[in-house]
This record gives sequence, structure tokens and C-alpha cells, in this order.
Amino acid sequence: MTTRWQHFSRRHRRLLDTVLVVVLFVLSGPVAYYSSKSYADGLGWWSSLPLAAVASVAVLWRRRHPYAVVLVTAVCAGAAGGVGYLLTPMLLAPVLVALYGIAARVPPATVYRFCLPVTAMIVLSTVFGDRAGRPWPLATVNPVLCLLLPVALGSAARMRNAYLEAVETRAVYAERTREEEARHRVADERVRIARELHDVVAHHLALANAQAGTLTFLARTSPHKVAPMVNQLAATTSSALRELKATVGLLRRPDDPDFLEPAPGLAQLPHLIESFTSTGLDVQVVTEGKARQLSPGVDLSAYRIVQEALTNITKHAPGGTAHVRLGYGHERLTITVANTPGRLSAAPSRTPDGDGFGLIGMRERAYSAGGSFTAGRQSDGGFTVTADLPILP
Repeated sequence: MTTRWQHFSRRHRRLLDTVLVVVLFVLSGPVAYYSSKSYADGLGWWSSLPLAAVASVAVLWRRRHPYAVVLVTAVCAGAAGGVGYLLTPMLLAPVLVALYGIAARVPPATVYRFCLPVTAMIVLSTVFGDRAGRPWPLATVNPVLCLLLPVALGSAARMRNAYLEAVETRAVYAERTREEEARHRVADERVRIARELHDVVAHHLALANAQAGTLTFLARTSPHKVAPMVNQLAATTSSALRELKATVGLLRRPDDPDFLEPAPGLAQLPHLIESFTSTGLDVQVVTEGKARQLSPGVDLSAYRIVQEALTNITKHAPGGTAHVRLGYGHERLTITVANTPGRLSAAPSRTPDGDGFGLIGMRERAYSAGGSFTAGRQSDGGFTVTADLPILP
């Protein structure tokens, strides 16, 4: 209903202003004249119609010049009261409209500082121009209450409009931020899934490649060892398929909590070390301090960091020795994975600062868990990665 009225008022503003001027002129002119003629002698049309016409027409400029319109209508009302008219709501109609217009646009403090002197001027002119001996409450209290009423209504309308505008602004902002948050969540989920896929695929493919190379070597030198190695290769590929299925299943059935297997953690570290040992990599694990329970997110991040570091060593430095150190402190877990150079280059094929996807994934996992990550070459040609993770969730 309000929207329809606003639309109608915008399209027919001139018509509505014309109707308003006519109504105000009738109220402040003829109606005010007949209501005051019985209270005072000597009143004529000459003292009623010109003042009513000026005050009513001035209302047309209430939007562009609100203060001037209030002054003009107030002077006309004060002049009418000074010649003996009774200040009724009909006579004050143009002033009431002007006061409402200004109160609906400016703060209440400014309105009252401007309107109180105007009210005092109108009331004083009526008191000094009273020739009929009216009771003073009728000449003072009645016009004061009439003039303060539109000020209060206009202030209430201004506050209501401000409230509605604030609500609309908050709704627009909430909608925009909700869309941005949804995009951020989608992007974060894509990065997380890409990181999981990289860790699963890179790890198992590196193991399978190393086991296949070992299998080729054993087929020529020790045929009796081929069967166990084939079983290990089958176990590696089967594990890769299971983890890949679980990760892809997260996209297909995100609302099924029983679909995915439990996330791996440091409890599965012996099995992980065994899988790398089968490829010929010598892995030495040292635990310092008392092992403590980690939160699921930190436990998964720690496992994936060790897994990716050993995978990089298997790919870029086969035949060497990997050293894994788990240092449990009071509040932090420090993971260090370093390698002793083997037959090939000890460092990844990327730059020493590490811009490969494996190093990026390890860094992202450490940061997402609230920790830190560093990686760099050793003086002997090896490569070291260090992650510092919080023990407490």
C-alpha cells in the first residue's frame, strides 16, 4: 500500500500539490473566518483571504525551501492572530503542513531550535492582538499544542524512514556478503579437495612407480622376491583407489557422515613408513617428548605433511635416507622431515623456496591448522621441511 501511494504521488505530484493548496486555502480562509467571526467584531474578508492565499501558496515550495516556507506561513498566522482571529487548527493548517515537512527532514534538535521561536512569535501576536478577552489558555495552550503536534509526527516519520532505510541497507549488505561468503566457501572447498587429491594421487603414484621400478630390478636379479613385491604394489594401488573414492565421494554425497572413512592421523604413521620402506627408502623416525592427543584437523595435517615430504623424497631423492622427527612440546608439535642425499638430487625439482604443489599444499595445511611451515635446502644438498602445529584445538 505504501509503495503504491509513493508511486502515485511521484507521478501526480502537481495534482496533489494543487489539491493541497486548495484545501489549505479553504481551511485557513473561509472556514477560519466563520469560526472566528463570533469571537471578535470587525473582522472582514480583506483580513482573511489574502493571508490564507499567501500561506497556502507558499506551501508549494516546502520541499526546496522548508525554512522559508515555515517563516512565511508563521508570519501569516501571526498576522491573522494579531488582527483578532482565533488560532484554530484550521487557521494554522499551512503552518502545520510546513512544520511537518521540515520535521520529517532534519534532526529533532534542529527542528525544535527553529520551531520554538516561531511558535512563540505566533502565540505572542495572538495574545497582544486579542480584542475579545478570550481566556489565556485558549489563546496560548491551544495553539502551542497544535504547533508541536506536527513537529512530533514529522520527527516520528523521519525516524521511521531512517529505520526502514537502515533495515534495507543491512539487508542489501547481508545479501552481498552472503554471496561473497558462499563464493569464498566454494573456493576454499575447491582448494581443500584439490589438496586432498594431490596428496592421495601423488603419494600412491610415487609409491607405485618406485615399487614398479624395484619389481623390474628384482625380476632380473631375485625372481623369488617378485611375488611379495607384486602384493605390495597391489596393496598400494588398492589403497590409492579407496582414498580417491572417499575424496571424490565427498563431492557426490556431502551430507552422508557415514560415507567417508575416518581421516588418517599419526596413529597410521607406522603403516605409512612401511609403505615407503618397501620402495627401498630408509626412513628413520624419532619421537621427542610425550606423545599427546591431537585434534582431528591437526592430526590429519601432521599426517599429510609427513606423507607429502616422504613422497617428495621418494620422487626426487631415491636411495637415500629420510629422517622424521616428531617433537611434542607443551602446546606445539614440531615436525621435521629431512633427507640424506641418495643417488639423485636431494631436493625437489622446483626452486629452493618451494613453489611446487606439494610444498604449497604442506604450507596451506600448516597455516589452516594455525601453525607455521618452512622448507629449504641443506648445506649437504639435502632438503628439510619443518612444520610447527598447535597441539590444542
